Amino acid sequence: MKVLFLNGPNLNLLGTRQPEIYGKTTLLDIERMVRQRAVDLKVEIDFRQTNDEGELVDWIQGSKGTVNAIVLNAAAYTHTSVALRDAITAVELPVIEIHLSNIHAREPFRHRSLISGVCRGQIAGFGAQSYLLGLLAAVNLTTSS
Repeated sequence: MKVLFLNGPNLNLLGTRQPEIYGKTTLLDIERMVRQRAVDLKVEIDFRQTNDEGELVDWIQGSKGTVNAIVLNAAAYTHTSVALRDAITAVELPVIEIHLSNIHAREPFRHRSLISGVCRGQIAGFGAQSYLLGLLAAVNLTTSS
């Protein structure tokens, strides 16, 4: 089983960017945590980050037939990207939307996710643990179907 973790804009700044919201854990720390848990679950992980919306779309499109599920932290693109929504729909893979912060408890423009309607579910507000919950959801979705 293989799970693709995709991370959108500004997540490369985790650990230093607004630590009061996103915490002090870096994206590399999160990746290490996910990989460690994946070993226990016998899951192969592909972990990527980009600030480029088009690259996220390309990675989603390229995932069909190569992974069993996608865990996606689209960051700001969650609220703006019809292109990501269309790519998710096109690949017909289970996609789990994740967020470090509770987007529904933040600024009003963050309350609306353009991708949640085409994702299998949304995990938000658990900090770095959102990634581990996303991994477990991906494993459970693909082993139970």
